[in-house]
Order: sequence, then structure tokens, then C-alpha cells
Amino acid sequence: MSYNDEIARLLYEFADRLEAEGVEYKPTAYRRAAENIADHPEPVDQLAATGQDAVEEIDRVGDAIASKVVEYVETGRIAELDELRESMPVDIEALTSVEGVGPKTVGSLYEALDITDLDELEAAAEAGEIREITGFGAKTEQNILDNIPFARQSQQRERLGDARPVADRVLAYLESVDPVDRVEVAGSIRRWKDTIGDVDVLAASEDSEAVVEAFTDWEHADDVIEAGSHKSSLRADDMRVDLRVVVPEEFGAALQYFTGSKDHNVALRNVAIDQERKLNEYGVFDVSGLDDPAASTAEDARREGVRLGGSTEAEMYDALGLDWIPPELREDTGEIAAAADGSLPDLVEEAVIRGDLHTHSEWSDGRYSIREMAAAAADRGYDFHAVTDHATGAGIIESIGLSDADLREQADEIAAVRDEVDVDLLHGVETNIEADGSLSTADDVLADLDVVVASPHSALDGETEAATERLCRAIEHPAVDIVGHPTGRMINNREGLPLDFAAVAACAAEHDTALEVNANPMRLDLHGEAVRAVVDAGGTIAIDTDAHGPGAFENVRFGVRTARRGWAEADHVINTWSVDRLRSFLTT
Repeated sequence: MSYNDEIARLLYEFADRLEAEGVEYKPTAYRRAAENIADHPEPVDQLAATGQDAVEEIDRVGDAIASKVVEYVETGRIAELDELRESMPVDIEALTSVEGVGPKTVGSLYEALDITDLDELEAAAEAGEIREITGFGAKTEQNILDNIPFARQSQQRERLGDARPVADRVLAYLESVDPVDRVEVAGSIRRWKDTIGDVDVLAASEDSEAVVEAFTDWEHADDVIEAGSHKSSLRADDMRVDLRVVVPEEFGAALQYFTGSKDHNVALRNVAIDQERKLNEYGVFDVSGLDDPAASTAEDARREGVRLGGSTEAEMYDALGLDWIPPELREDTGEIAAAADGSLPDLVEEAVIRGDLHTHSEWSDGRYSIREMAAAAADRGYDFHAVTDHATGAGIIESIGLSDADLREQADEIAAVRDEVDVDLLHGVETNIEADGSLSTADDVLADLDVVVASPHSALDGETEAATERLCRAIEHPAVDIVGHPTGRMINNREGLPLDFAAVAACAAEHDTALEVNANPMRLDLHGEAVRAVVDAGGTIAIDTDAHGPGAFENVRFGVRTARRGWAEADHVINTWSVDRLRSFLTT
């Protein structure tokens, strides 16, 4: 993660711990400051180096918070945060990962039962101790118990959005190291899965020891876990980063092998076996001349087989008569057959995205004006930009949601800004899909808008059949153009609606409603498998950032990669269309 993200994460923790202690007002100030620091275009550590006044120029960062930012940049710690950790020594990130357990609940549980982690929380719930705390009860206790397994699972894997920036920094550093010939990430992070285990990095070099030494000397390494002649592991930003160094002629083979997935590699090896070839991390070999090709080991192939390639991934697939398969597709879901017959999809690229159809301004919970957001979209070279602030409704804080009257008033500002920005500005709304599938905004207001995004924000559980019917009812509404973050999931925090994706995709395709891939890395909703259902149903998707500030536009890469995991081509994505085609879609 960037330095800004690192500081923002500490401020979020500060806010949670203050709230757990029962402090009022201050937590909100810390969260707002964290949001703006994360979204600030300049590195905050460079601002801090020039003095506290420069940090205070960031919106909603006052002198008290600015002084803590400077303190962290200069010393690597914030004394007051350390004191909060000591006064309430709880694993607040793990505990609040249990759905329904917020910072205040953590404080109550610690005060009443000295609960500090998930194990103690589970033991207390199983013993019936939580229901005895004032304000809890048996139902709350059972809900906590039911949600602990998901919370435990979430603690074992990192969100892609947290891990990818760390990987990018490692790659940028190793690319600057002289002995490194090539370097790339591998594993699930290269396949852009929504969660990953460790950050896997592969480098090609004739001097592996020099590369390992440079890696372990990386200034952002918190500690070195192990270091050998060809492999090393360290921890950075609380994540494990594993490096493997191979010789250049084996880089492509190693990259293919260590990218996975396991199922993809097994299927690929079976293709090789049928052709009397051996595929491994060292290359692809013709072993037809060996006594028993099927029983030959990797070393047998390397020593006695005829080497057909391995310096690039393309050589590995070409030697088997296959087109190169993009990493996002390597899950053994038909990609090998498609590579064999030349029918792999021409996957959507970030470069063809022409606008964002789900963004927020200061009218609701965004942090910038409509003019600032539209100007930032124009600066990115976008052709269109939609303002879709939150409507009132279940799951939306009353002070944030726009009433029908507010939306009509907002139309006047939209009209004024249109003449001032070099982008086609659309007026929309993110209305709420209520528990029964109805919308929280009046039909006559929706009819006057350019684009309607309907999203679930409450009642994000229940049975699959009811959840699917709920979304289909919203899809069938004639004003709805896009269903935003359809499951409502928050990665590693809540699972979201248990949808029948095939049924929802079929319904959306029938009614010409796009389903969103929300590119916020905490959501990535729809996920790849669901996108595949939309593609198979002949439907369309929207790739939107749900941006609350211009910096979030950068998250579009996560949405594009998620869509690619679902075999989406550019024409499946309404954000790639011309303004005229898009407007035609939105008005039919």
C-alpha cells in the first residue's frame, strides 16, 4: 500500500479505538481525515517533511491529527495510539471483522468479559456469557457465533486491493536492481483474485544471490523471515512477500507454473502428457524419446528431454498447440479448450474505459463537489461521467441520503456544471433496493434522471430464492439502468446476498439492465464467476469505481481485472461504449 494508505489505516484504527473507549465525535473526525489522506494526490510523508502546516492543508485534517501524522513520519509510531492499544489490548481488526461487531461492541465485550480476540469471543458465545451483558441478548450472541467462521477465514487472506499496491512497490524496486533481468508477480495476485495468501514475486537473473541480498535490503521491509541463495521471504506492511529467483531461460516456465491455478496447471499437464511432453517449472520438454515418458520426473525431462521452450510463457503454451492464456482466466473453467480452438475471448482492457457511471459528490457522502469530480473525469480523458449520489432509504444514514426534492434541486447544479467541463455529464442517483425489491426514490423523479443505479444497502442476508427475487424485481423496474454492487458484500467483512447468479444474469439480460462490477477493492462485486454468468446469459456489465473522490478513479483497474476473470470483452461493458450508444441504452 502507499504511504498515504498506511497512514490512513492507522487513523482508522485510531478512530475505532477511540469509539471502543466511548469517545464521541472524535472518531468521525479521524475517519474523515483518513479518507482524505488516502485520497490525497501527493505523498503525505513528503508533505510532513516540509512541516505540519503542509499536512493541515489537506481537507479535514486539523492540527491535532496533522501533528500525529508528522509524528509517525518522523518516528514510525504515534504515542497516543500506542497508549490506546495498551489501555484496551484487543485485536480490534479481527473482532470488528465479525459482522455485527463494531468498535463500541468491542469495548463493551472487553469491559464485561475481557475479550481480546476471536478465540475468546467464540468461547464466550459458546458459553452463553455474551447474552448476559446488558444490551446484548441471546439473538445477538447467536449472530456473533454464526459469523465468527467467516471472520476467521477473512483473517487468513489479504484483500487484493491491500496486497496489489505492496506488490507494485516490490516490482518497481526490483526492476531498478541491476542484476534483475525480468520480474513479475505470480500466484493468485497475478490472476487478480479478490483475496490472496502471500505476495509471490518471481525474478530472472544470472546472479540470484545479489538479487536476494537487494530484496532483503529493501527499505520497506519490516523484517526478513528467511533468505537463501535463490529464495527469500520478508514482511512488508503486515504482508508476507516471497521472492524466487530463476535463470532467464527458465523464467517463462516458472512464471506459468507459479501463477497457477493448481487446477489449470493439472489440466495443462494432462494436455502435455497426451502429447508425450513434460511441462514443469523449468520448461516444456519433448520426452517421447524416453523409455517411459509418463513416469519421467521433472529432472528426467530437464536432463534427457528435448527442450521446446521456457524463457517466455508464450513458448510454454505454443509448444502444446495452445494460444497464450491470460492469467485471469487460468482457473480450469474452459480456457484450455478455448486456447486449443482459437476461441479465447478478447478481454476488456482498462484503456478502453470511457467513463464512470457510479460516483458520489459532497451532496451525499462524497468529499468533492460535482464540478471537481467532473473535471477530474475530464482530466482522465473520459467521455462521460455520472453523478449518482445516495438517495434516502434503508441502510443509508439520514444525513447522507438525498430526498426526491434534493435530487430535483441537484439537477440545477448539474445543468450549470455541464457548461463548464469537457465531459458529457450525466445526472443520476444511487437509489436503494429495499428488502422487498422496491426502490427508495419516486418513479417520477427516476424518470427525469439520465441514469439510475439501484443498489442493496440493507438486509444483506437471507435465503437465496428470496434474495434473487428481490434483485430481479428491481431489475424489472423500467427506470433501473444498472444494479450497483449486486450482493452488497464487503470482502473479508460480510458475505452479502446469497444470489442465484445465473437467474439474476438471465433476468438482467432480458430487461437490458447492466449488472455492476464495483471496482472498490473492498467490494469487487460482482466477482469474476458472477460476471461469467452475465457474459454467458448475453447480458451487459458496468465497471464503476463508486468513487467518493478523484483518487478512487484509479481503482478502475481492479474492476477491469475482475471483469476479465469473468471472460468479459469490451462490448460486454457499457463503460466502453460511445456516448450516443450509452445514452440510447439508458433511455430504452
